[in-house]
Amino acid sequence: MRTLPKITVVTPSYNQGAFLEGTIRSVLDQGYPSLEYSIIDGGSTDDSVSIIKRYENRLAYWESEKDRGQGHAINKGFSRATGDILGWLNSDDVLEPGALHTVAEQAARFPGAGAFVGHGRIIDVAGEQIYYKEPAELTFEGFCRWMDGGDFMQPSCFFRRSTWEAAGPLDESIHIALDVDLWLRMVKKVDFRRIDELLSTSLSHENAKTTAFHNHMVLDCSVVIIKAGGARFVRHHLNDMASRLSYYEANFNKIMNNPVVRFIKPVGRLLMKPAVRWQDVSWNRGPGSEGHCDKK
Repeated sequence: MRTLPKITVVTPSYNQGAFLEGTIRSVLDQGYPSLEYSIIDGGSTDDSVSIIKRYENRLAYWESEKDRGQGHAINKGFSRATGDILGWLNSDDVLEPGALHTVAEQAARFPGAGAFVGHGRIIDVAGEQIYYKEPAELTFEGFCRWMDGGDFMQPSCFFRRSTWEAAGPLDESIHIALDVDLWLRMVKKVDFRRIDELLSTSLSHENAKTTAFHNHMVLDCSVVIIKAGGARFVRHHLNDMASRLSYYEANFNKIMNNPVVRFIKPVGRLLMKPAVRWQDVSWNRGPGSEGHCDKK
C-alpha cells in the first residue's frame, strides 16, 4: 500500500467566528491520516479563540496574536509546515469531502507536476450556488488572463513543498491578489495539473474581500500581472477603470455646480463630519487589523 504524503493546511483568520468552525470541521472531517493542520488567528476579538480551543487537540499548531495581514499569517503557517503538499483555506471556505485524498492521489499519479488545481464553487449565505469554476488554461499566459476567465478558486489549489520553496513566500504588501502573484511566480517554475473534481466551496458575504473591494481587486490583479510581464493582458481593464473614473468625475462636477446643491452644501458638510470621523476610527485600528477579510 502506497504511503500517503503528509498534507499541510493553513487557515488564516481574523474575527471570522461566524464561519470558522465550518472551515475547521471541513478539514478535520476529511479523515486524511497524514494531515498537519494549523490555524493562524490575527488576534480576534470575537469567539474565534474559543472555537479554535475546542479543536486544539487535533491541530498541529495554532496561535492568536496581531499580525501584518493575511499574507503574513499564511507565511507564518507555512514556515512551520512539514508537509509534502501544502495549501491554505480561508476561514469562510470549506473543503469538499474527500478533497485531500483526491489531491494525494493526483500527486502520486503525476510526480512531475508541482501544483494541482480542482474545481471550486461559491455559495451565498442561503447556501445557494452562485458560481462554479473549473480551472482553465494553467499556464503563464492563462494566469495573465485571470480577470478574463483564466482564474481558478484558490482553496482548490495545492502545491508541493518544493514549489513553495522555489516560488514563495507570499508578498505581504499585496492585499487582495496575493494568490495571483504567487501563481504567476510558481507557473514559471513548475507545471500545474488540473483535477476534474470539486475540491472546495467558498462563501460570498458582504465582508469578503473580493465582494467588498471589487475595484481594488482589479487594480491589485493588474499590478501583479504587469509586474510578472503580462501588461498587454490587463491594459483594457485599466482603460475601463480610467474611463469610468472620468465619467464619474465629470458628472460629479456637474452635480456640485448645480445652484441647488451649492445652496445646501454647507448643511451637507455639517452632516458629513460625524461620518468622516467614524470612518477614520473604523479604518485605522492599528497594524494587522485589515488582513483577514478572507476571500479569493
